[in-house]
Amino acid sequence: MHNYKELKVWEKAVDFAVDVYKSTESLPADERFGLTSQIRRSVVSVSSNIAEGAGRNTKGEFNQFLGYAYGSSCELDTQLIIANKLDFINKESFLELEAEINHIQSMIYNLKRSMV
Repeated sequence: MHNYKELKVWEKAVDFAVDVYKSTESLPADERFGLTSQIRRSVVSVSSNIAEGAGRNTKGEFNQFLGYAYGSSCELDTQLIIANKLDFINKESFLELEAEINHIQSMIYNLKRSMV
């Protein structure tokens, strides 16, 4: 239906995933299978759901997957808040990531609205 590689929100989400992976490299080793893994799965899910939805047959299906992407971004935001409260991510890095999540969420929301 859509070429996801042409969607700015997909591109932004992929770049953000790279940033989050780099930001989580310094999390404690004992969190590798806990919070680090959860954060990484959530951030990858955002761009993956956008791509999967774009490959579906109808606007309704695409819209549904944009909803999944938005939900994953909310999950990610929560996990980053927890990591920040545990002092796994410093305040400055957290605020930068939080601003980027908010921007991506806005892009997803606007794309969903444009499809109605």
